[in-house]
Amino acid sequence: MTRLGRMAGRGVRRGMTLMETMIALGIVLVLSMIGWSSVQGAIELGDALSLDDETTRAARVALGRLRRDLQVAYLTEHVTAANSYRTEFVGDNGDPDALWFTTFAHQRLYRDARESDQAEVTVWVDDAPKEHGPGDVLLYREAPRIDQYPDEGGRVLPLAYHVESFDLHYLDGRTGEWTDEWDSRSADQSRILPRAVRVGLILIAPDPDDPERRTVEKPFLTTILLDKADPVRGIGVAEES
Repeated sequence: MTRLGRMAGRGVRRGMTLMETMIALGIVLVLSMIGWSSVQGAIELGDALSLDDETTRAARVALGRLRRDLQVAYLTEHVTAANSYRTEFVGDNGDPDALWFTTFAHQRLYRDARESDQAEVTVWVDDAPKEHGPGDVLLYREAPRIDQYPDEGGRVLPLAYHVESFDLHYLDGRTGEWTDEWDSRSADQSRILPRAVRVGLILIAPDPDDPERRTVEKPFLTTILLDKADPVRGIGVAEES
């Protein structure tokens, strides 16, 4: 090979200059920043959607538990016998609302437990511990033995956190109209169940656009028919629900 050919070969194989290396590193750095920004945005969006899903699941669990119990709520007519227990259905129109009633939805967890499918249930809203974030807590009390104190005893569990509002309405089967409260102890509604209960629940959730700083309110609404209540007079089931 001639001298000129060897020199040309060495020229082709020479490395990058310092300026070319700096330009290449700059391009890689810019592309990395763009890629990381996209990945970070995707992570934040995923976290926000995960928190949103968590809020929806919490609402479904709470409303599902209420549906299971309310569908088989009942009142007994045997109230004059000696040592008889009290069965009631009382919906308090407060801010927020509260409800206590008797139901056939209890499930025994232990063999030979002195329990049946009957239970007392109370649902109400109270202040939540600060570590759980904004909003209140929806509490659920179930007592597996019915006694003279329908709103006391039993075990208390949280149904949902971050509660902004808990609102109940009751369908009167005699009139076909909705009312804000119900009391089976009163003269007007004595020993009578509402035909249906409409449950409105609003939970506080992180804002998907800015989950670190802002929150949004997520409403949930369901209507629950009570199986043991008298049907609405002159109105079909489709109209009730």
